[in-house]
Amino acid sequence: MSDHLLTFVTSVIFVGLLVLLVSLGWRARRRRQADVPSPIPFPDDPGGLRFRAEGQYVTTTAAGDWLDRIAVHGLGIRTRADAVVCDGGVLFDRAGSGPLWVPAGDLAEVRLGSGMAGKFVERNGLVVLEWRLGDKALDTGFRTRRPEDKAALVAAIEDLMSAGRRDGSAPADQEEE
Repeated sequence: MSDHLLTFVTSVIFVGLLVLLVSLGWRARRRRQADVPSPIPFPDDPGGLRFRAEGQYVTTTAAGDWLDRIAVHGLGIRTRADAVVCDGGVLFDRAGSGPLWVPAGDLAEVRLGSGMAGKFVERNGLVVLEWRLGDKALDTGFRTRRPEDKAALVAAIEDLMSAGRRDGSAPADQEEE
């Protein structure tokens, strides 16, 4: 066997083992996160449109732990998406992964961040939405295509959250206090 053929075969085996290990790790993560409930389906009437931004859905992680990617329900898959703020909540209209709907009452915080779970950008380059899914606190990252949309998206979500508080509804984690 020539040295080139041996190097090729060894490389193929090595890459195959890496793919197998990543697959096993992802499968184990999905088993550990089996208690994460399914997201709420997109409603027939989400309310009036407040703002829309094109960009990239980065991922959803456990709140405060930007490395703990949520692997279940397609929440950990990075994809092109539109972030749509409606009167009833925030929609991440994800290409290939289906819509992710976050009702206004489940919103906890919106902030800017520099990265999460394998996607790191310039300072304050990501819009990070903290929300509740059942009893789980989650962070969802979104990167706007146009930089000027970032501040407008944050403002629209903040306005939606403060409108809910003015109406007397509080985020799920604040209702019991």
